[in-house]
Amino acid sequence: MNKLLAWDIYEITTKSTPINWVKLRGRIRKFGLENNINILTENTQDIAASVRFAVLELESADWIIEYLQNIIGDVSIELVLESVKNPVLSKLKINKEERYTL
Repeated sequence: MNKLLAWDIYEITTKSTPINWVKLRGRIRKFGLENNINILTENTQDIAASVRFAVLELESADWIIEYLQNIIGDVSIELVLESVKNPVLSKLKINKEERYTL
């Protein structure tokens, strides 16, 4: 049986800089590709004007955080969930396994 990968989820917000509809997710993805970093990224649906990204549990997000701080002057980045298997980034409550039955 395959082992599921666990991801740490980070939330990106700003005070006034738009981060939706400005190709930020694509830029984060390309940064990951060029730097050999496994990364997921998605716009949020549960809060306005935010983007989330996830990195594998044992990998550092420091490179991505530094990149975002360099391109967005008023960025805030917060670790919001740790060790999530098969994460959904758009709505965090979906990651609560106890909410669902099969």
